[in-house]
Amino acid sequence: MDYRKLGPSGAVVTAYCLGTMTFGAEADEAASHSLLDDYFAWGGNFIDTADVYSAGKSEEIIGRWLKARPTEARQAIIATKGRFPMGTGPNDIGLSRRHLNQALDDSLRRLDVEHIDLYQMHAWDALTPIEETLRFLDDAVSAGKIGYYGFSNYVGWHIAKAVEIAKAHGYTRPVTLQPQYNLLARDIELEIVAACQDAGMGLLPWSPLGGGWLTGKYRRDQMPTGATRLGENPNRGSESYAARNALERTWAIITTVEEIAKARGVSMAQVALAWTAARPAVTSVILGARTPAQLADNLGAAELTLSKEEMDRLNDVSAPQSADYPYGKGGTNQRHRKIEGGR
Repeated sequence: MDYRKLGPSGAVVTAYCLGTMTFGAEADEAASHSLLDDYFAWGGNFIDTADVYSAGKSEEIIGRWLKARPTEARQAIIATKGRFPMGTGPNDIGLSRRHLNQALDDSLRRLDVEHIDLYQMHAWDALTPIEETLRFLDDAVSAGKIGYYGFSNYVGWHIAKAVEIAKAHGYTRPVTLQPQYNLLARDIELEIVAACQDAGMGLLPWSPLGGGWLTGKYRRDQMPTGATRLGENPNRGSESYAARNALERTWAIITTVEEIAKARGVSMAQVALAWTAARPAVTSVILGARTPAQLADNLGAAELTLSKEEMDRLNDVSAPQSADYPYGKGGTNQRHRKIEGGR
């Protein structure tokens, strides 16, 4: 079992976290509880959810599981999020003290707990002063409602600004960032990872399998069908089939993952997950399995350590595509210098 600190905090979590976005939607309560049972039987202790997942049903399903499993509940690290609409009114969304106060209390009620270990801001709110959000979170820590807080889907300057304001006011500081991160989507390495490392924050990558692309389930120039995310909706957000299918980089990455998987006798998913878990600043990788079989395969990644040669191959073929300046070689070269001087 690979245990890691939750960012700079003293809390300890497993390197693979169970994501529960499917609970109450793609997985009913019985199926969801089965996934939780399997995950904890494996040794996991970290559950990630959000108030907006299935309009609160995910939290309710987890709450009933925790109540029925007191031994597991005692070990569980629970993470949830607030920010997105949970009603139609103007104060039913955002990171204002008004909304977060209600959102947090509602999450505590649905989870049927008195304390949430990690409370995450699900996205940036341009309308609410960051000072207001940070003061609320500091108060929530002091009140014992949450242990730690983090962010999700923030960019570099959001992180830097929030951390510096928290430091200046003496507020509790954030411990984690939850971003999209996988072999197909590495843009966070251009600046966001550095911002988190500078702040001492850990990463909790979501979509580590690129919406299923890195499992090998999709084929070039063959529109997805059936009970998969893209089979149900080929135009699904950043995972959309047409956009990724058109890129040579996509298929070069998939081919490399497949070659390494075959050589090691493991699944493509396990290779992709092991790569993500081994990246700098990563605390825990969020698994979004739909079925017990998928979860079992994903958890097999915990037993896989990629060699330096394999990591190098994957790093090279999936390197983020960027212009020369400011994130390409021209820009990055200017941000470093030799101690002995000269070019």
